[in-house]
Amino acid sequence: MTVQDVDRVSFVQEWEEWHRQKEAVLAGPHGFLAITGLHWLDGEPTRFEDAPGAWSSTAEGVVVELAEDEEITVDGHAVRGRHDFGVLAERASVYAGWGDTVIEVAKRGGHDIVRPRHPGNALRTAFTGTPAYEPDPRWVLTGRFLPFDAPRAVTVGAAVEGLEHVYDSPGQVEFELAGTAYRLTAFNGKAPGDLMVLFTDRTSGVTTYAANRSLQIAAPDGEGAVTLDFNRAANLPCAYTDLATCPLPPAENRLPVAIETGERIPLERGGRR
Repeated sequence: MTVQDVDRVSFVQEWEEWHRQKEAVLAGPHGFLAITGLHWLDGEPTRFEDAPGAWSSTAEGVVVELAEDEEITVDGHAVRGRHDFGVLAERASVYAGWGDTVIEVAKRGGHDIVRPRHPGNALRTAFTGTPAYEPDPRWVLTGRFLPFDAPRAVTVGAAVEGLEHVYDSPGQVEFELAGTAYRLTAFNGKAPGDLMVLFTDRTSGVTTYAANRSLQIAAPDGEGAVTLDFNRAANLPCAYTDLATCPLPPAENRLPVAIETGERIPLERGGRR
């Protein structure tokens, strides 16, 4: 076995571990596949079939009013009667327990929502994994981060019709593919300094999910160089369920080329292995 063969084996193993970890979060007991409802709150206390209590959105934040025989846990403490979750920041989530169920209370697109997560949800229990292209080192590209003078607020659409998200963009990522240069508007990633891009390409709606894929990019080095490993182009939760509010890519991130790597259309949306 040559050094190149060993490197490729390691490359594939690292990709497989990344994919396993991502799938484990998605299909965990309280991951996105466990969600049974996306409930939009307003000022009228409302009960839902998959959660206890009557929920409302008030000037003081999200409130639940529990019946005498109902109880939830918040931060490990039993709660009865009325509980105020407070005013949530945009894209924030807090969680309450109810038996083996976790109830997500969140704000998305300026709206308060409740999303119960039941481990027994059929979408989760029937999940067998996400199809993906075979990992290939040729799809690991070197790019360059082009920072803006100051972060720019970028408004994008959402998987939920009529909803919008606003993200701060620190700059763009430029890379070349087959001799042509492309630029993607980047948002802040999971760790300080990291980046994330949302994009579509010519595989979108054909072999990959139509609305979006995301790519996490490690922080640029001292000269602005970045690595784009498109093998890790990942589906967002909306690729699996309509109970997600995922952002859509900005118009400039719709690539006119086929990125034939990364995660493909989920089986739950008619995809094939």
